Amino acid sequence: MMHSDTSGICSCASPIRILHVVGILQRGGVETWLMHVLRQLDRSQIQVDFLVQTDIPGAYDAEVEALGCRIWRCPIDRIQPWRYARQFKQILREGGSGGNPYQIVHSHVHHFSGFTLRLAHQMKVPVRVAHSHNDTSPVSNKAGWLRQLYMRLTQAWIYKYATVGLAASREAAQDLFGAQWEKDGRWQLLYYGVDLLPFQTHEDADQARTALGIPVDAFVLGHVGRFEHQKNHPFLIEIAAEVCQRDPKAYLLMIGDGPLRPDIEALVAQSVWKDRILFAGLRPDVPRLMNSVMDIFVLPSFYEGLPLVGIEAQAAGLPMVLSDSITPELDAVPALITRLSLQQPAAVWAEKILAVRSQHLHQPNNIGLETLQSSAFNITHSARQLVSLYQQSIQALAQEKMTGSEKT
Repeated sequence: MMHSDTSGICSCASPIRILHVVGILQRGGVETWLMHVLRQLDRSQIQVDFLVQTDIPGAYDAEVEALGCRIWRCPIDRIQPWRYARQFKQILREGGSGGNPYQIVHSHVHHFSGFTLRLAHQMKVPVRVAHSHNDTSPVSNKAGWLRQLYMRLTQAWIYKYATVGLAASREAAQDLFGAQWEKDGRWQLLYYGVDLLPFQTHEDADQARTALGIPVDAFVLGHVGRFEHQKNHPFLIEIAAEVCQRDPKAYLLMIGDGPLRPDIEALVAQSVWKDRILFAGLRPDVPRLMNSVMDIFVLPSFYEGLPLVGIEAQAAGLPMVLSDSITPELDAVPALITRLSLQQPAAVWAEKILAVRSQHLHQPNNIGLETLQSSAFNITHSARQLVSLYQQSIQALAQEKMTGSEKT
């Protein structure tokens, strides 16, 4: 189902102009996937710009601009949302001032996408995409009345103003588009794709570990994720402590940053195992560290949409121990996956991690890479599917406009 306003549709000779709306171009799952897509695009056919909802520079800013994309800054003002609205509309006006306006606004900011797509509709952007990357229902269901009111309003705007809806998983689709999402032709799944090339090369593991201060013979638990409630870092620290107690060569390597990092650092500082729990911060070389440093990947998240790092870990051939609240759609290589309930204590998780290590001692590290090459999680497939969706949306609107002209 396509909505009927068709102004701004491009001619075939011009590239399709798309404005992606994100929080910040930082090294997170959503932004990393978008960067994978951006590197794949034929920029003579697709021209991408970004609107970020902050004045803070992001880790990907320089590369985005080097690839010919513009970054518009439109900070959120939660006290005076009309200021955000005015600036958002001004950006759409400026973006089209050369006579080639944005034909697509693709919004990645979950419930807030309702507001951004409402503004895009007011500015007559013909294709408006709401993209759900997460299943926030475990938190949303416990929210207060004001938050519940906000979610109902923004979801109503998504239903009204989105011409297309994408989701990283079935749970993510249900969270933003409702339990009956499959009955609405606008909503569809688009799995994350990963650039598999970096996982095909392996450097000297001893050197990589030494550079991080990890002994070459250590047993390394790995985790990649933003330091926020969703990722359940306090429980991860408990698990690591239990593993360290059982194995004197065990280490935990955490990659990422976020608002709760100081709290987790303070928690670790009180632990007797603090010398074996490492904070690596934001890193541009996650595939390299997965390939050469980590032995097992641990992901005890409270909830996820479909974690990109889970696909990356499988590409590296890492056995994974993860919470059973994470969608089974992640399990591209079932032989690598072990699931546990978060109701189980950290000691049970530790015993399972050590058992999994024993099971995978002689497993080839290319087991995941070979499977992912021909799967929907290959970036080539993911980017092609997204570009096809853009092109079909524009063509459908052009056809609709032509049909309307013929009737008049």
